Amino acid sequence: MESDARTKLKEWLAAGKARLEPLSFPQRELWEASAVPPGDASNNICCFLDIRGPLTHAMCSEALGHVMRRHDALRTTFVPGKERPLQVVRTEAEPELAYRELLSASAGDDRVTDEMQECFSRPIDLLRGPLCRIEMLKRGPDHHALALAVHHSIADGWTLSNFVRDFTIGCLLAWQKAGNDMSRLGAMRLELPPLEMTYAEWAAAERAQWTPAELEKHLDYWRPRLQGAKLFFRDRDASRAGKLARSSSEIPGLEADSLRELAKSKGATLFSVLLAAFRTALFRWTGETDVVVGTPVAGRGKTAARETMGYFSGNVPLRGQLDPGQSFDATLARLHREVVDDFAHAMPFAELATAVGASPVGGRHPLFDVRFAVQNHPFSGVDIPGISSRLELVSTGTARFDIGCEITEDARRLEVVWLHRTDVLTCDDVSEIDRIFRGVIGEVGRNPSVRPADIKL
Repeated sequence: MESDARTKLKEWLAAGKARLEPLSFPQRELWEASAVPPGDASNNICCFLDIRGPLTHAMCSEALGHVMRRHDALRTTFVPGKERPLQVVRTEAEPELAYRELLSASAGDDRVTDEMQECFSRPIDLLRGPLCRIEMLKRGPDHHALALAVHHSIADGWTLSNFVRDFTIGCLLAWQKAGNDMSRLGAMRLELPPLEMTYAEWAAAERAQWTPAELEKHLDYWRPRLQGAKLFFRDRDASRAGKLARSSSEIPGLEADSLRELAKSKGATLFSVLLAAFRTALFRWTGETDVVVGTPVAGRGKTAARETMGYFSGNVPLRGQLDPGQSFDATLARLHREVVDDFAHAMPFAELATAVGASPVGGRHPLFDVRFAVQNHPFSGVDIPGISSRLELVSTGTARFDIGCEITEDARRLEVVWLHRTDVLTCDDVSEIDRIFRGVIGEVGRNPSVRPADIKL
């Protein structure tokens, strides 16, 4: 830490303008159990917010100020500590909102994301901050795009929806302050009151909950559960840094409905059905029957934290050993019981990885390199009289895991998004996995008693 930064920090602390906080458990995962360094651009959560309405740069800057005052995560940076880094939470911070006009007012979303790549791909300075880099681009009359690159240490997917909601309300407050007529909003209340629970308060409550005795109780479950587990792509060259590739497909409404009915009839969940189908697809592609799949959990069990911005989510390793000779519905029943038990014993991942002797080596995640997630509450934006906003996620260009499959419920259909490291899998490889996965889904929806080895693809 440079002397000028150390001096400034001492001044802030002495004047009560900042305080030091330990890392939260999810933040510790980034520093202690992540496959990439915390400062790597792959830890940037990138998106853009398409905004329509008579807003100015000044109004949006004022709106951002409202959001920053409400959320301590947006006023946070990090400094080295004796054992691990510490959070520096400032009491105040000025919003930084760059502004420029697009050369082509008719630019589509692809062109907009191209224009934002510098904002998205540049690493974020964890020491100086801010950890949320925001740029405003004018697309046309009453039409703007807001580029956001937020470091994962202060944000997760849920955080983005909270940001969009609060930022939109902040824009309306600024619009009202400018003397505009707000009667069209009817009885809508325009306010951003103090949070019921700040991110620092949530982190403190989590540290108090996870006593050594509580951690050990959960580890009694995980040690035998993960014994002998191996990475799926264990033979790859870990020294090569793979770029990220993205592709997508969909499961039509009728097939998705069949999966929902199957889950209901077997007392399982749609998540378990899709995970069982995903494991079956991996088996049919490689013959591998023992796979550890990482999946995210929201980490917002406390209702008071639902509106709070911050990094709450954690990872749970789901291990499943598939028997090719067992029917799919029998496999589903067993895997569902295991998934329920795994989620019931979810614990801070950094503590889990340390306890089972797993650590990231050469760009490899310590426990799993395959990620699977199902999102059933997609968030797209806010649409209220006078202002509308639409959120679009953007890939960062690097991958934290070798392959990831994320499924989102969109009305009846299911959108399937694949992310993979190009040094591990080619686009043709992933296209083949997707074909097998969708073939498995189609077959088990029609005939749940089919054996994985007998599915015709």
